[in-house]
Amino acid sequence: MTDARPSEELSALCAKSDAMWAHMRQEAEDALRLDPSLAPLLIGELLNRHSLEEAVIHRVSGRLGASAMDAAAIADAFLAALASDPPIGEAFRADVAACVERDPACQRLIEPLLYFKGYHAIQASRLAHALWRAGKRDFAFYIQSRTSDALAADIHPAARFGKGIFLDHATGFVVGETAVVDDDVSILHGVTLGGTGKVAGDRHPKIRRGVMIGADSKILGNIEIGACSRIAAGSVVLQAVPANSVVAGVPAKVVGVETSAQPARDMDQILRGLAYDSFDYVI
Repeated sequence: MTDARPSEELSALCAKSDAMWAHMRQEAEDALRLDPSLAPLLIGELLNRHSLEEAVIHRVSGRLGASAMDAAAIADAFLAALASDPPIGEAFRADVAACVERDPACQRLIEPLLYFKGYHAIQASRLAHALWRAGKRDFAFYIQSRTSDALAADIHPAARFGKGIFLDHATGFVVGETAVVDDDVSILHGVTLGGTGKVAGDRHPKIRRGVMIGADSKILGNIEIGACSRIAAGSVVLQAVPANSVVAGVPAKVVGVETSAQPARDMDQILRGLAYDSFDYVI
């Protein structure tokens, strides 16, 4: 394995569902030849599956299963959700593509499916949301609880996610009930999309398409983060952010204009050309 980013050819496979799955199976076979001791993982989780959707459901359900409710019951719920809402499968694929495209540590398509708990946490939240919409709220809360225990991400089942989401690491990711995350958003660890107190109703952030949220950022309240904005690591955002803005500080303020058309894809976390000593940090 090299340190190079995945080739354009590999990334292009992500747009072709059958080609993506075929390539993932080939990667698994190659990995198995290199290390036969991985047979239970590679065969059980991927090579014995008939589709990417089945593989994702089997892998995520296995991570969420516990004595109170086994993995098979969770997988059955996942399959029912997929049958009633096929776009969930499209989101599985778009999220794999996001990992391959935006994470320099991701060299193969099989890696998010098999190993990345950020990817697993987002797919678990898709199941919880489907259960929530179907009126199965206790089951949805159970999935939320197991996701928190197993994957260190606490996502309310009513929260809504688009596709093409890249959640890097997942540890410490907290999302409130009325939060919305649009397509093609990138989020690092330690991020909170929360409320500001006990107020009920619509009280959580709306993250628009193409936003990049840096590690340990806190975005609080029913505020909109405009499309293609960049939130610097460690920011505490309490006010709405216009589209194409760079935001930093505690409390956060707009410190520049985002020049990238796709900050979520570029994943640039350095605030170049800005006067860092002008930021206000209130302790």
